[in-house]
Amino acid sequence: MKFASLEKTRLKTTSTAGDPFQRTLDAIHQRTATVGVIGLGYVGLPLVRLFAKSGYSVLGFDCDEEKVEKLKRGESYIKHLAGSEIKELMAGEKFEPTADVTRLSEADAIVICVPTPLSKNREPDLSYVEGTCQDILSVLREGQLIVLESTTYPGTTREVCKPILESGGKRSGIDFFLAFSPEREDPGNPTHSAAFIPKVVGGLDPKSHELAVELYRPVVPQVVEAPTAEVAEACKILENTYRCVNIALVNELKILFEKMGIDIWEVIRAASTKPFGFQPFYPGPGLGGHCIPIDPFYLSWVARRHNFHTRFIELAGEVNTSMPEYVIGRITLALNEHCKAIRGSKVGILGMAYKKELMRRLVELGADVSFNDPFIPLLPPMRHYDFEGMASEELTPEYLGSLDCVLIATDHSVYDWERIVRLSRLVVDTRNATRDVAEHREKIWSA
Repeated sequence: MKFASLEKTRLKTTSTAGDPFQRTLDAIHQRTATVGVIGLGYVGLPLVRLFAKSGYSVLGFDCDEEKVEKLKRGESYIKHLAGSEIKELMAGEKFEPTADVTRLSEADAIVICVPTPLSKNREPDLSYVEGTCQDILSVLREGQLIVLESTTYPGTTREVCKPILESGGKRSGIDFFLAFSPEREDPGNPTHSAAFIPKVVGGLDPKSHELAVELYRPVVPQVVEAPTAEVAEACKILENTYRCVNIALVNELKILFEKMGIDIWEVIRAASTKPFGFQPFYPGPGLGGHCIPIDPFYLSWVARRHNFHTRFIELAGEVNTSMPEYVIGRITLALNEHCKAIRGSKVGILGMAYKKELMRRLVELGADVSFNDPFIPLLPPMRHYDFEGMASEELTPEYLGSLDCVLIATDHSVYDWERIVRLSRLVVDTRNATRDVAEHREKIWSA
């Protein structure tokens, strides 16, 4: 898919031995290019696999040496990539993980997949992106293509990355090349993995654009060419803000309909039968993940730089941010019905993916909190939270029976909901996971 304006600027290239652009383009076309992927998390690691399967040699960089060692042993640490796939990747001799950033000089193309969190003041924290650009600058050589995939506000590639990379004297678009291509990973969704999703690409200049397009063309089913890097950056922000706003709507309606005695899940089910003009979104205990809770605040922050106030977007962010407090309120009411205070009560959380805020609030209120998650045996280090090393409890009858409240935060398909409800004293369900449980419904509270 091409934008008309880009067709007009498509380069007519000829082989020129001394031309950095042409050398890199030839290496990409011939699959002799080495691709460096910085950040081997839920975005970077699947991308490594795609590049390697397409014939590129791949260097994977991560500052976490434990991750690097696990990969070398053929072990996976993310749910949607099996250990067998890592073993296959390592056996193919197209992938080498490392923590040595000086080896970035070996890569013809470098893809940046590092976190872009929010600061405590809900402002963009680009320290990981800036630090990565400084690492690249220290070994930057002529002809290298750098592609930022980390979700950020429009203008980051040009206004933040480019000045850092040019500070050593090399020029973007001449000596090295710079582009943006937003990640679209949906962790754990086999039909919506990177291998099946169109890739949006936008370069800072025509040469950078062409190199980035050609890099991704053999890796993804379709390359969507954006006319600028800023359009590509804004595309990802729009996608996630769209989801954030619609999730906020159903979260707010959940609270309203609960007060009216109406089941929001039944309302959504009925509305979903309309074949046009409606797309279902579902309420939850609060947004999680690396994108949807963050991106709208990135957009509102950059809007303020242009003297514009994004009231609608900020309101959606506030509604979603408040949802953990609503869940805590429902837990408090449910425990009160059992003549228990939240302080001192034993609360077991089922499903910990992205639910650290719920755990934090329960601990602050004095609850004795534990968790079970079949995919997270030990809680990893988390920014701003100190739960590292807490182990998942086995869902034995003794464990479930010892809890004052079971909180369903993630509706993993492996859970036996009938058994969980039968063995528990009280269940607070934030996901409508127990909708088909016929017996002991008096134990279940929705939240």
